[in-house]
Amino acid sequence: MTLTLNLPTDIEKYLMQEAEQKGLSTEAYTLQLLTEYIALKAKQAKAINVLQSWIDDTNFQEQQETAEYLINALDENRLSKRKLFPSEMKGITW
Repeated sequence: MTLTLNLPTDIEKYLMQEAEQKGLSTEAYTLQLLTEYIALKAKQAKAINVLQSWIDDTNFQEQQETAEYLINALDENRLSKRKLFPSEMKGITW
């Protein structure tokens, strides 16, 4: 596919300078940027879908047990005696 863009001068200069530094044509560098951006967006969408599936999971009891396990594990494996999740702050800060 051929795509023609009318770019502002500062963006055009930036693309040309970066392409030259990388030893690429402006077109190749621009295509590389677009490809990397699209790949990043696809990764983000995948992560969002996983997180949403966790949110949509209706097994509240399992989530509660997992949260309690993680909280206990984080508090047990500290070098300091001060807990990250003190029980008196439950419902207030966590």
